[in-house]
Amino acid sequence: MMRLTHVVRAGVAVAAAAAAALAFPAAASAHVTVNPGTATQGGYTKVTFRVPNERDDASTTKLEIALPTDKPIASVSLKPVQGWTAATETSKLATPVKTDDGELTEAVSKITWTASAGAEIKPHTFQEFDVSLGPLPVTDQLVFKALQTYSNGEIVRWIDEPAAGAEAEHPAPVLKLTPKAGASAPASAAAGPAAVADDDGDDDGDGAAIGLGAAGLVLGLAGLVVAVLAFRRAAPRGTA
Repeated sequence: MMRLTHVVRAGVAVAAAAAAALAFPAAASAHVTVNPGTATQGGYTKVTFRVPNERDDASTTKLEIALPTDKPIASVSLKPVQGWTAATETSKLATPVKTDDGELTEAVSKITWTASAGAEIKPHTFQEFDVSLGPLPVTDQLVFKALQTYSNGEIVRWIDEPAAGAEAEHPAPVLKLTPKAGASAPASAAAGPAAVADDDGDDDGDGAAIGLGAAGLVLGLAGLVVAVLAFRRAAPRGTA
């Protein structure tokens, strides 16, 4: 009976570990994102910055998004969000950019949304912030570094740029840019089909999260099978 108890406990431990693995992907994917994840170079697009609240005991009160000035965007328009005030900051460009409307010497470099009392992003909820951008530069991607401020004073810096073969701890929102039909890809763009992002705008990290969830489920089933087999082997055998 003692042997049976130990084996059953082992099976329960494996199942518990699997449950933890299943819970991990949801937490891992809860970061500031830009949606959809792709747009066309030279065109205009509306993107949405999605901000989930990852804390149980604090609300999100401010979001700051940095726009790259080395790949400036001439037109930046914000959609009002009820209960939030929005402000933009502009910076002088180190190198002016020629556009259809003339020479661009400065561009929006930062957007800040601040919540009024009662409009904060509460625990286990999210908020979305829409921005119209264009014309988009001829480059393979735009990285929007983000700062998320909580009501307890904590600031989470979503500023890690994507790196091949590694998942960042605090990834910055990334908008992939594809060439217009018939246009050549920029020299910095990666060659091959792998360089083209999915059209659904989902984050690459979501695929990894699904994989981890499946692995957790397999581990849980394996633990259950081990416990059942051990119970059958240890149970008293009847006489024929």
